[in-house]
Amino acid sequence: MIFRPVAAIAALSFVAACAIPPQGVTQEDVANFDIAVASIGCDLVSESDYLPVEFQTGLTREQVIQTAQYRVSTEDAVALEGGGVRLVTGACAPDAT
Repeated sequence: MIFRPVAAIAALSFVAACAIPPQGVTQEDVANFDIAVASIGCDLVSESDYLPVEFQTGLTREQVIQTAQYRVSTEDAVALEGGGVRLVTGACAPDAT
């Protein structure tokens, strides 16, 4: 009888792990984020990276940060050792460069 609760908890954990875009950020915004980050060389690290991404996407700084975190959670970006993120999909895929 213990199997059912364990299976239910495991299923809930899997569903909870599914990432969703930040509140107020659409799938179109995420696609525009990817294009904007690719246009600056695929790394989002400093002020000189954030400003053009904000300008190109129309997202706020907080939304850009949250979208970057979302892309890391979906494994479409990786955290950089010194801080920031690198997009690793589309034009920024390691085999595309």
